[in-house]
Amino acid sequence: MNVFSIATSGLSAASLRVNVAASNIANVRTNGPLPSAGGSDPAASAAGSSIGPAFPPAYVPLRVDQVAQSSGATAGGTVATVSAVLPSFTSQSDPSSPFANQDGLVAAPNVDLAGEFVQLATAKYSFIANAKVIQAYAETTESLLDITA
Repeated sequence: MNVFSIATSGLSAASLRVNVAASNIANVRTNGPLPSAGGSDPAASAAGSSIGPAFPPAYVPLRVDQVAQSSGATAGGTVATVSAVLPSFTSQSDPSSPFANQDGLVAAPNVDLAGEFVQLATAKYSFIANAKVIQAYAETTESLLDITA
């Protein structure tokens, strides 16, 4: 793997990290009904029938898992994948919510705002570092090819 491939894999992972953190931050207040033991909609269960208001589930926060790419002789770079945060929700008191259960609880996304801002800072410095690698490689290549008599 060449220097550009390694650096661009880092840039790609940083971009994914920014997208996931932004999505988590934007949806931090996207609550939903608590999942019932049977997996059905709590509002419909409370109504006693399957006909009733259907509420979307709480936002499921995501995380980026980043590992070194190792594929035999061409090892180098990084691979980033997205997975769901587990547990994906926490119980939160909101008795005024239309989908609150009989105890006044709703499912709130399990998003750690401080952690998300750390992810954004990590992505920022990863962008800077990988851009510097590309810049240094380009300058080195240019100076090697600059043959003057």
